[in-house]
Amino acid sequence: MQSRSYTNLLELASGNFPVMGRERERRKMPRVMTVPGSITELDDDQASSVASDNPSSLAMDRMIIVANQLPLKSKRRVDNKGWSFSWDEESLLLRIKDGLPDEMEVLYVGSLNVDVDPIEQDDVAQVLLDRFGCVATFLPPNLIEKFYDGFCKKQLWPLFHYMLPFSVDHGGRFDRSMWEAYVAANKLFSQKVIEVINPEDDFVWIHDYHLMVLPTFLRRRFNRLRMGFFLHSPFPSSEIYRTLPVREEILKALLNSDLIGFHTFDYARHFLSCCSRMFGLEYQSKRGYIGLDYFGRTVGIKIMPVGIHMGQIESVMKLADKEWRVGELKQQFEGKTVFLGVDDMDVFKAINLKLLAMEQLLKTHPSWQGRAVLVQIANPARGKGGIYLDEIQAEIDESCKRINEQFGKPGYQPIVYIDSPLGINERVAYYSIAECVVVTAVRDGLNLTPYEYIVCREGISGSETGLDSNEPKKSMLVVSEFIGCSPSLSGAIRVNPWNVEATAEAMNEAISMSEAEKQLRHEKHYRYVSTHNVGYWSKSFLQDMERTCADHFRKRCWGIGLGFGFRVVSLDPNFRKLSIDEIVSAYIKAKNRAILLDYDGTVMPQNSIIKTPSRQVISLLNTLSGDQNNKVFIVSGRGRESLSKALSPCKKLGIAAEHGYFMRWPGDVEWETCGHSNDFGWMQMAEPVMKLYTEATDGSSIETKESALVWQYRDADPGFGFAQAKEMLDHLESVLANEPVAVKSGQYIVEVKPQEASKGLVAEKIFTSMAESGKQADFVLCIGDDRSDEDMFEIIGNAISRNMLSVNTNVFACTVGQKPSKAKYYLDDTNEVILMLENLAEATDSPVTSEDESE
Repeated sequence: MQSRSYTNLLELASGNFPVMGRERERRKMPRVMTVPGSITELDDDQASSVASDNPSSLAMDRMIIVANQLPLKSKRRVDNKGWSFSWDEESLLLRIKDGLPDEMEVLYVGSLNVDVDPIEQDDVAQVLLDRFGCVATFLPPNLIEKFYDGFCKKQLWPLFHYMLPFSVDHGGRFDRSMWEAYVAANKLFSQKVIEVINPEDDFVWIHDYHLMVLPTFLRRRFNRLRMGFFLHSPFPSSEIYRTLPVREEILKALLNSDLIGFHTFDYARHFLSCCSRMFGLEYQSKRGYIGLDYFGRTVGIKIMPVGIHMGQIESVMKLADKEWRVGELKQQFEGKTVFLGVDDMDVFKAINLKLLAMEQLLKTHPSWQGRAVLVQIANPARGKGGIYLDEIQAEIDESCKRINEQFGKPGYQPIVYIDSPLGINERVAYYSIAECVVVTAVRDGLNLTPYEYIVCREGISGSETGLDSNEPKKSMLVVSEFIGCSPSLSGAIRVNPWNVEATAEAMNEAISMSEAEKQLRHEKHYRYVSTHNVGYWSKSFLQDMERTCADHFRKRCWGIGLGFGFRVVSLDPNFRKLSIDEIVSAYIKAKNRAILLDYDGTVMPQNSIIKTPSRQVISLLNTLSGDQNNKVFIVSGRGRESLSKALSPCKKLGIAAEHGYFMRWPGDVEWETCGHSNDFGWMQMAEPVMKLYTEATDGSSIETKESALVWQYRDADPGFGFAQAKEMLDHLESVLANEPVAVKSGQYIVEVKPQEASKGLVAEKIFTSMAESGKQADFVLCIGDDRSDEDMFEIIGNAISRNMLSVNTNVFACTVGQKPSKAKYYLDDTNEVILMLENLAEATDSPVTSEDESE
């Protein structure tokens, strides 16, 4: 049964927007296109991907930057006839090209911040494409209301800032119509990308939480598209994120990107935790790069905070009107020590906590009364989705009034509150005269205010006003530990903004610090900010995207799954699905066959509550093992007693238990021991260690076998269990360093077993035995699903060179599940394994057997 979100998606993907209305058909842009302009139905099985071997229409790489809004300023002309457009110099997206190669073309896809009449949209789109390289996505007003003001600002944005919707008034309940609008808007963005994309040559870089499901729309159409995503907001802890009703749809959509970027390791860690807890995906770190293996694709994780555009800030500082304004501000605040706050008006910037800290400073350090001033600039809230704006404003107004009445006097007001938007020129002027910038946000993505302040305090050489070029440069920062730039500013005084008293003391420390200390901290910050600018950030992201996508055109890729369950499977060209026809044909022609089967996860479902095989499996094993030309073995990590009981009806079946430490040959009743030693004294050393971790890890247990000890943590907390397993592995390796045992980790287990016990050695023993008896195997089938089975695959891969198998032997090493493996074949699950064995059993029963051929 499909989830409701999937069925809604089916309607949305086919263009059926019952809530928002259908967007009218528009003229395509006059540009050479590699694909049609409209996306195929997302869940249409007939939808085909653009193949990677299609000829490219461009000879050079190009970057397509996709964001909710284009980096443009738009306004209606004075005569009301048409529109006037210009670059938004303060837009971060505009500066991304600073870090890209000069020859790389940049194309922007996004919406405008104005409502353009449908009659004018074609002309406006053409102007934007021709003059600015921008592809406009026109969203209907009723769609914007539910998409941006609704789902983005009332559901995603609060949740990503740790606000849960405990009541209708507190953040708002989940509204499925808003989710449908979010999907519909993302689909419209994808259509615009598809109109202009060259999938062979283009990179696509998607920005922020407004477009988190866009990767699925694009990946569905272009399996090998090079695509990155950067989240500019925080990513919440898994406990918070998992409250979102569409958590899996969004997470799976993000995993369709090749590279996912975050400002800080904390945000990335939360994302990785969600992937682990929800999908069982564990990340790996290799040579400093973090990656998730997702159906054969490596999804890279990029951790790097955005920088600022140095040139823009410096050019503003050179403007004469700025220098005039600095002089005016210096005169206004002459003899005063100025704290500065620059924040958007929203609940998470916690402006009132800053005011309370200022109040506390004046109370506990009365010497600053009449001398210290907090200038707070409050920018207007973004969009209409702000929460509690009226309450916040009332609280701020009340605090400002109270503090100014208590500590103010003629010519002095401790709080200067500016609630009108200031341009960058005005902002730079305030930065230049501030002794300290204070940021008390309780949650924020990055916050570039401290960076801008540091550059302004450095000043411009040769400037006649503002900071004296000969004067030592200094700046101080008091920043919340909960904002994205905090880890990068090691010289800042970090505070918990909820602790008003501690924040007040930090503010006092900042302005009381020695001049030499202020200079040293400023120099350290300026070195970082000036080198880690927006160009450095975009260049680094592009390099990581190129590295992550390097194997795209080498691997075989195909898409599977419906709705947001869609993903691309990417496998080595030599790794392919086992063909039943091919193996049956080889099976029939063979005279001496070796068949090695794992138990759990291969002939038995991995998580099955029933631990005994079905009648069907028993029948298949009896049929295959009953053929005198076959040597059929179950090779498992289970104990021999458990396997003997489960497989008791199969008298001619060989069994290798406990990874081959015990073996019973077909037709025998006695078990032989493969180990050279029966001394298991090491168990007395390993068991206490395992018990220690079992007591500390709820949901874990110890399985004691005859030759091995296994610590299982399948039912434990995934993150804690994994961490404990890693710690235990190191602990056991240290304790058992001089013992003849191997300590290995597997899927939710840590196992200690004799060194000579290995599934690979079982395979080697079987092949050698067959060769010595004059029946060298000319057909080998080996199937397994976990890490221990890789030993068998490795031995089989080398068996021909070691003369255990002939060069004419048909070898079918097969893993269960599409994943990296030493095997060359795969089957998707145990059902496919059983189906394949059924076909072999039918071939065994059929009149055309190897015996008939020999006659």
